[in-house]
Amino acid sequence: MTEGIKSPKKTISMNESKDLQISIVVPAFNEEYRLSGTLPTLWNSCQKIFKSFEIIIVSDGSSDQTGTIVTNFSRRHPEVCLLHYSPNRGKGFAVKTGVLAAQGELILISDADLSTPLEDVGKLIEAIKGGADIAIGSRSTKGSEILLSQPFYRVFMGKTYNKIVRLLTVRGFNDTQCGFKCFTRNAVKQIFPDSIIPGFSFDVEILFIALHRGLKVKEIGVHWENSPESRVHPIRHSLQMLKELFLIRINAWLGRYG
Repeated sequence: MTEGIKSPKKTISMNESKDLQISIVVPAFNEEYRLSGTLPTLWNSCQKIFKSFEIIIVSDGSSDQTGTIVTNFSRRHPEVCLLHYSPNRGKGFAVKTGVLAAQGELILISDADLSTPLEDVGKLIEAIKGGADIAIGSRSTKGSEILLSQPFYRVFMGKTYNKIVRLLTVRGFNDTQCGFKCFTRNAVKQIFPDSIIPGFSFDVEILFIALHRGLKVKEIGVHWENSPESRVHPIRHSLQMLKELFLIRINAWLGRYG
C-alpha cells in the first residue's frame, strides 16, 4: 500500500474460499444513494449467474452512509465485503485496493451505478475462455449498445481523450474508460502491484502494463446506460486525466513498469 496511507479496514470478513468463481470489485466514493438500489440488484444477478462469488465494495474515503449501507447489507449477505480507508485517494487507488484483496479466479471491475448490467459479464468470460487474459467492456466497438447516451460534450471529450491515449500510451482500443473489465487472477498479479496512477486514467495504465508484459487484451461491446449523476467533472478531471497520461509515459521511460 502507498506509504503514509493506512491499510484499508475490513469491516466485514470476506469469503476466504479459494474456490471462488469470481470477485466483483466496486469502487465507491459517497455512493449511499446509488448503492442502496444497485447493491441488491448486483447481488441478485450474481446469485443467478455464479455458483460462488464475492462482492467487494471499496469505500474511497466516503463521508456519507456508504459504509453503513454496505455493512447492513452484508450482515444478511456474507458474500459482500466492505473495505474502507481514508482520505479519498481516487478511483484508481480504490480499484487497486479491491482487486489485490480479491479471492476469485476471475476479477471483475464494475461501477457502482451498474451502467453496464452484470449480465454482460458472460461476454467477457467467453473472451477469457477463448484465450484472453483481460476482457474490457467497450461502448464504441462491435456489439456495443448505448441505452442512454452521454451529453454531446462528454461524447466529444471522450473521443478526444481516446485520440490522445492512442498517441501517448496504448493503441488499438476504441474505449479504455468503460468501467466494466474482467481479469484472470494471473493477469491481476502481473499488473496491479505495479500500477501507480490513483485517478481516472488508471484504466489506461493497467492496459499499458498488460501489453508491455505480453498479456492478451480483448475489447468486447457491452450494453451501457449513462448515469446523469456522473462524478467525472468535464474540466477538472479531464485536465487531471491528461496529466496522468503524461505520467504513464514518464513512468515507462523511468522503467517503473519493469
